[in-house]
Amino acid sequence: MADHEQKAMQLMQEAEKKLKSAKGFFGSMLASFGGGSSKHEEAAELYVRAANSFKMAKKWSLGGEAFCKAAELQLTLDSKHEAATRYVDAGNCYRKGDANEAVRCFQKAIEIYTDMGRFTIAAKHHITVAEIYETELVDVEKAITNYEQAADYYKGEESNSSANKCLVKVAEFSAQLENYEKAIEIYEQLGMYAMDNSLLKYSAKDHFFKACICHMCVDLVNAQLSVAKYEDMFPAFSDSRECKLIKNLLKACEEENVDAFTEALREFDSISRLDKNLTAMLLKVKKQLNAEPELC
Repeated sequence: MADHEQKAMQLMQEAEKKLKSAKGFFGSMLASFGGGSSKHEEAAELYVRAANSFKMAKKWSLGGEAFCKAAELQLTLDSKHEAATRYVDAGNCYRKGDANEAVRCFQKAIEIYTDMGRFTIAAKHHITVAEIYETELVDVEKAITNYEQAADYYKGEESNSSANKCLVKVAEFSAQLENYEKAIEIYEQLGMYAMDNSLLKYSAKDHFFKACICHMCVDLVNAQLSVAKYEDMFPAFSDSRECKLIKNLLKACEEENVDAFTEALREFDSISRLDKNLTAMLLKVKKQLNAEPELC
């Protein structure tokens, strides 16, 4: 590893010498004949080689820095695609130890790709940024912003399946932040899209189920109305275990029966486990049932 790091440092020095020679008197003369750009290209290649050597030495921050230098040179050469690629490489390096710097690099790449009209690849990198905010920087609101932007770009490119995967995340995180109205709107949108698609029809019940749980966290009367609405829109929802669970939970709330609420959850969970987010939301409803029975 020490050998790789030493080689990387040598390559960095060579790149800097190339740049200095391009700025000198003879470099200025060469530039007038187009030779200056070749010096910049050679320096950029040296920075990339240095970055890869830093990667082999597991010197991630130094690798990221070298890739950024290459990207900056590619921009001066108007090689936008190459510059964006190097910013992505830099982001992947920085992600090993500096999440904020990784985000900065991915955002630079996104700016270039959107300027080029490459919205699908820009969306892909927005997802990467969202994942960094989700798992490493733990900033749910910024994760939502990036998943939403990715969804918008995918929709613009008619990649509705990819857009919907992003919207699932937006709905989940919105519910976590107790922005239930937004989550409901998205789950209903996803449910309607799924029920009109023969390949996705089965998943419609899951989206309507999650929308119902969000409704329960806000208003039990509206939750009852929403069940009827979803059954009318998608009759297959009526026969699903998810719909039966919602009805049992609403009945338990109406009767102020905490034991029945708990038993309905236990029975459902014994066959197919609820994910932790839905469980947390239903426990919130149960807590309200315990503390303020008049709400039911």
